[in-house]
Amino acid sequence: QVQLVESGGGLVQPGGSLRLSCAASGSFFSINAMNWYRQAPGKQRELVAGTSSRGTTNYADSVKGRFTISRDNAKNTVYLQMNSLKPEDTAVYYCNAQIDRWDQLALRVRGYDYWGQGTQVTVSS
Repeated sequence: QVQLVESGGGLVQPGGSLRLSCAASGSFFSINAMNWYRQAPGKQRELVAGTSSRGTTNYADSVKGRFTISRDNAKNTVYLQMNSLKPEDTAVYYCNAQIDRWDQLALRVRGYDYWGQGTQVTVSS
């Protein structure tokens, strides 16, 4: 089984910073894309930032220049450094990863989509 465990959320004042972490554990061959999504109350879940296995990155326009996604492949971990936080960044942040695992029925390696449990980020004075 594969698990994604997030940490680093909390309460911060506007203009402050937080760093989220998400570590993958379990049995798998490789991790492909790793992403951060967020969902604010009453809104749809949206992609915040993503990184490929080769390190290319992409960001939502609303966080460009403020957030930085990075990954440590040796630790199977993805990070989200969030600076200059705004009240509108308040949401539950979810880690997502596409992970290759052995499919015992199909007898081949397949890609699977996994999600973390979410971590609350609140930006408020």
